[in-house]
Amino acid sequence: MIDVCLLGTGGMMPLPNRFLTSLLVRYNGKCVLIDSGEATQIAMKKKGISAKPIDVICFTHYHADHISGLPGLLLTMGNAERTEPLLMVGPKGLGKVVNSLRVIAPELPFKINFMELDENEKEFTLEGFPEFTIKAFKVNHNITCYGYTMELRRQGKFNVEAAMAAGIDRQYWNKLQKGNTIELEDGRVFTPDMVLGETRKGLKLTYTTDSRPTDSIVENAKDSDLFICEGMYGEPDKIVKAKEYKHMTFYEAAKMAARAEVKEMWLTHYSPSLVNPAEYLPETKKIFQNVVAAKDGRSVTLKFES
Repeated sequence: MIDVCLLGTGGMMPLPNRFLTSLLVRYNGKCVLIDSGEATQIAMKKKGISAKPIDVICFTHYHADHISGLPGLLLTMGNAERTEPLLMVGPKGLGKVVNSLRVIAPELPFKINFMELDENEKEFTLEGFPEFTIKAFKVNHNITCYGYTMELRRQGKFNVEAAMAAGIDRQYWNKLQKGNTIELEDGRVFTPDMVLGETRKGLKLTYTTDSRPTDSIVENAKDSDLFICEGMYGEPDKIVKAKEYKHMTFYEAAKMAARAEVKEMWLTHYSPSLVNPAEYLPETKKIFQNVVAAKDGRSVTLKFES
């Protein structure tokens, strides 16, 4: 299972009823935050979420509405007596940007490790969980910007009869089921393919904000269980502005969702001028039916198909 919480849905500036876009994802005790704009902490507290156990913070890009809340968040984590290292991932220049912001948060009881992105795509895994991958991919904004796909791979079903026939002791079954190879002192080797069936469908989440529609988004969002995508403008006449500032309209996002054949799409990152995003859903649904104009705090638990 993957727990997903869209903490905020706003773009540019926080509003009284709409915090800046930020996403929190939890899997098996691990916690990943994407972006940390102003008031992200408040959004977390409203959902009863602690900042202390965040393992990874990914940044899409370095516009203020996506990173200006970081110093306060780091201080809160430090005040909670966190000591475990924190991994930060983002476009090239991440260390310089974060260290500049840390002028007002210079002393922390934990180390920050940086993973700077300078390629079109980069994939990595959560420490200790090789089955959970995070992939960053470039999108098309007016500065370097990345989207993120998180995927939980699922092993095939464990074949008890095959394990017993191969003489594999029960103490090794769990390791084999997790994809590990077993080598015994007597020279025998047991591999996962000896006891596992065909790989089953896993879970996939794709998140992208500030961008024009791109093939890279469609390709990486392909078959996602949940596609969270910016819908900066709902008004059809804002297409010119969307092109100028490299953002998207609801309808452009919907076309990508349809092309990527995703199960469900949540729109986010609304312009402050967009008072009632749901007003534009009827026309959007003509392009892609299973779309939601997400509100702050919208949450879901993605579960494997039986």
